[in-house]
This record gives sequence, C-alpha cells and structure tokens, in this order.
Amino acid sequence: MAQTNIVVVGGGFSGVSAAKLLSKKLKKNTDIVITLIDRHPYHTYMTELHEVAGGRVEPDAIQYDLQRLFARRKNVHLVTDNVTELDHENKVILTEQGRFPYDYLVLGMGAEANDFGTPGVKENGFTLWSWEDALRIRHHIEDTVAAAAKERDLDKRKAMLRFVVCGAGLTGIEMMGELVDWKPILADKYKIDADEIELVLVEAVSDILTTIPRVDSDKVEKHLLKKGVRILTDSPVVDVSPTIVQLKTGENLQTHTLIWTAGVKANTDAADFGAEKARAGRLVANEFMEAKGLENVYVIGDLVYYEENGKPTPQIVQAAEQTGHTAAKNIVAAIEGGEKHAHESNYQGTLVSVGSKYGVAYLFDKIHLSGFFALLMKHIVNLKYFFDIRSGYYMVQYIFHEFFHIKHRRNIFRGHLSRYGNVLWSVPLRVFYGSMWLFEGLKKAFGLFGTQSWFGDTVALPFSWLQTPVSGASEAVEQTAEAAKPIFGLSYAYGEEPMMVFKAAPKWFESIMKVMLPNTDVALFFQKFMTCVEIAIGLALIVGLFTWLLSAATIALTISFALSGMFYWVNIWFIFVAIALMNGAGRAFGLDYYVIPWLQKKVGHWWYGKEKSIY
Repeated sequence: MAQTNIVVVGGGFSGVSAAKLLSKKLKKNTDIVITLIDRHPYHTYMTELHEVAGGRVEPDAIQYDLQRLFARRKNVHLVTDNVTELDHENKVILTEQGRFPYDYLVLGMGAEANDFGTPGVKENGFTLWSWEDALRIRHHIEDTVAAAAKERDLDKRKAMLRFVVCGAGLTGIEMMGELVDWKPILADKYKIDADEIELVLVEAVSDILTTIPRVDSDKVEKHLLKKGVRILTDSPVVDVSPTIVQLKTGENLQTHTLIWTAGVKANTDAADFGAEKARAGRLVANEFMEAKGLENVYVIGDLVYYEENGKPTPQIVQAAEQTGHTAAKNIVAAIEGGEKHAHESNYQGTLVSVGSKYGVAYLFDKIHLSGFFALLMKHIVNLKYFFDIRSGYYMVQYIFHEFFHIKHRRNIFRGHLSRYGNVLWSVPLRVFYGSMWLFEGLKKAFGLFGTQSWFGDTVALPFSWLQTPVSGASEAVEQTAEAAKPIFGLSYAYGEEPMMVFKAAPKWFESIMKVMLPNTDVALFFQKFMTCVEIAIGLALIVGLFTWLLSAATIALTISFALSGMFYWVNIWFIFVAIALMNGAGRAFGLDYYVIPWLQKKVGHWWYGKEKSIY
C-alpha cells in the first residue's frame, strides 16, 4: 500500500491538538506518516506570554519542546522550517530547506498582531504575540527603568517611567496586570519611588473586556483603578513616535513604551496560499474545517474563518483545540471511511488573570468568579490542557514554575509554596529520621533491647488468623487492660499508657491483609522483607538518596502500621517529619544532589529522546 502523507503546518494549540489526535487515531496504520512543521522546535504556551513579558516567570517556562510532546508518537515526524509556498496542483509544500508532498494538509499557522494600519505602531511599538515579543518587552522594560533611575532630566525620566498598553481585551488586561505586580519590584530593584512609575491603559471603545459580562469587567476596572492604573476609554491611538503616543482625543502621552494588544489578524505567511480569505486575512473553511476551494486542505485555529450562529470562531485556545480536533476527525474519516464530523463548538467560559493574585472568570454562561477562585480555576484549566495532550512532564513543570519556583510572591498563594530556600537546615532532621528507621529495622532484625526478632519463627503481626492460641491469654489481656488504661496523647507523659491509633485493624483493612498474608509462611517472609525495607530506608535517608520517594514511602508504611493496630498516637510525628523532608532535603549533603539530576537526564533522554534546536 502506498504511503499516505499528512502534513500539519503550525505547532501552536491547534496544530498540536490535531497532530496528537491524528497520531492516536491512526497509530495502527503503518502506511501513514504525519509531519508537523513549525518555524520553532518548541510549542509556545501563548496564554502565558504576559507572564514572561511582565517578569513573573522565566522565558523557558512557556516553551514546550516538540520532541517531548511527540517523543512516544512514532508516526509523527518533526520538522523545524518556514513554509514558503503551497503547490496545490502537485500537492507539495515548499519550505526554506526542502519540499514535502502531502495527501492531506492542515494549516494551523495561527495569527499575528494587527495594528490596523496605525502609523508608527510597527516601528515604535511592542506587540505581544510570540515568545520573542514577550522577551523583547521584558528586556526593554527592565532596561528602561534602569536607565530612568539614572536620568536627571525630570521630563525625560517621567516619560521613560510611563508605560502604555493599548487594547483592553484579554491580552491587554493580563499584560497590565503583570505590570501592576512588577511595578514595586522594579522600583525596589532600581531604588526609585514606585509612584514614579505610571501605568496607562488605552482603549478605543467605551468599555474594557467587552467579551465578558459587564459585572466581571467592572470588577477588573475597579481593581486596576485601585492599583493606580490610569484607564482611558474612547481613546483610539492615531499615531506613535519613539517618544509620543498620540490619541484621537488630542492627548499626547509622552512615553518610551507602547505595548500594542489591540487586535490580531491571520498569519501573513498564509496570504498567498491560494485559499479564499475573509476578515483580517483569515482563511475561509466549511463546517468540516475544509478550506474553501481547495482539495484535502483543512484550516484550524486562529487562521480559520468559520461562522457559527452568524459569528466567526473566536481566536481563543478552546476554539483552536476544537477546530484542530474537527479537522483531524475528518481526515481520519476520509482515510478509513466513515461519516464526516461537522464542527460543534463548546466553550466553557473565559478566564482572565489580572496579575498573579487577582482575576475574574465567567464559566458555563452562568458562574461568576473573582479573586483567588478565579485564578485557581485558570490554573486548573491550564493543567487540564497538559492532561489533554498527554504531557505529564510539562504538567509537572507548570506546577513548579507557577507555584514552587516563583519569585517575589507572585502567585495566588503569595509565594507560600515557593521552594526557593536553604534545605541545609533539613539535614539534621533527615539524618535523625533515617537513623530512627535504621534503628527500628535493626531492633527487629536482631531482637535488640528485649524485643522479639522478626527473623525468627514466630509471627509478630497482630492479625488473629496468624496467631497461635495460648491458654489463658484472653484472661491475661483483660487483666492488663484493667491495670493500665491507654490515654490519648501526642507525647509520652510519666505514668501514662500511650493509646494506639487503632486497637485492632478495621474490617476492610483486615480483609485486604487476609489476601496478602493468608498463612504463617507468607507472614514470616513478609516480616523479614519489611525489616530489610526499614533498614534500607534508614540508610538511604541518612545518605540523602531518593529522599522524596522514601519519605512518601514512610508515610504509607506509617499508615499501614496504624491500620494494623501496631502504631501509637505519640509517634504520629513520623508522618509530619516525612512531609517536611519532601522539600528536597536530600540535595544538601546528600546523594540526591548528584543522583537525581543524573537520573532526570538519563531517563529523559531514554523516554523523550534528545532535544534539538532544529528538527
């Protein structure tokens, strides 16, 4: 059978979603090759560009290497290149470095900033629609504040410290929110008064955030005004020079920084691809995401123009993913036979972050959230995206850079989860905790200090079906119980009998243990095995090897001991010490300092392959 070539152009949200679904649905067909072409070797998490531009997260936090996303998809071939021409007659894609024949083509090249022909924006303004844009804004702001701190001319200094954002849609509001957060940090770093930094939001229409209900946009406006942001509505920008932003109202804003977020248009690289175009250069498609007038060509994401209920698909992530899935399903149907799938949008809502500690959300056309819960929902939605594309690696990385590696308390938990700290002070606790487990293991192994050895022929586990009945034992237990009643406490007190967490195993746990330990032979082996495990855990914790994993294991062991009726309340601290040691305690004077990075590198290369700058 002849090889079938499916080419996806664009590694954004829509392209990745389409390629992932195609790879999954067609994985059993060895005659199909899916080629994903993008100008970058990475997928940019576009919805977090403002966090890089505003100095909240490091630039690589929103770069997701395509190799890591598709390493286990053997039918996906990655290519880093720029598409220059489409030869529809011969069904060939021409790039700067080669040519790729296709049987089915998916165009998901996305969009770019739209300046609407406003004079000077392209030359003197900053757009926010790519990773490079975000980095350029970040460096410019930092450099401008640093230079202004040394500027003696008060008028020039004032202009340098005035930052203008044009466009009060989702991108503009989120960018302004980051500037609000960054303002006191920059002021402190460069030793200037924070009040000198002026933030101005300019919008051409009469309201901000027109895509969400007014009740939510009013909350955002109130929050920004409270933070000292100057909001100018009904104020279109008519001209931009290197130091002046001229408004239609006649006001001139003296500034060295204009961040333009006023609109987007289709990627201009797709202008000559031979497809019919609609508003803002978007390519027209039908309900199956098939490009109008072109055979076996599909358009997805921000590039597509398809009207639903009289409105074009919005240029948002949800629409990008859903159009990508529609195109992929129809390609699969065309190859394997089956009915076409008409596009059906399903937008769950809109989430807007206004800095790291405030946001609003409008969900399912009825739920309004603001503040902590709105931002928490946005993080949950972002994590769901990684689940949807099956990238556990980047899900973990997202958690790290948003919660654990954050600086200046810039997250919804005000930095309380930040892991940046000196774990040196955990070393004594780690060594003590490891020594305790080692001692307990050795005590069981050799029967030290009058205890019974777990390596003998007697079952020490307290389960009834493993015990040998002894005459008069029941009466002796009752007499002992009357002599000393156990008293609840979290520490030993003189003269008191400590209380067990459970006197006997709960029925459900006992039924599990009956399956695991059906007779004395198995129980004796289990005792010896667990003794060795305790000794191994103790030694590993002392030297700081696999500290996080083994601390988690000790929590599980402690819980199992408690459920078995073998654990006292006074020792419940075992669990909390283990949790404390999961902060990376093995990386200070421990083997984790060497072993974990080595393992991460080796396992990463084995599982994902080696990352490259060009595919």
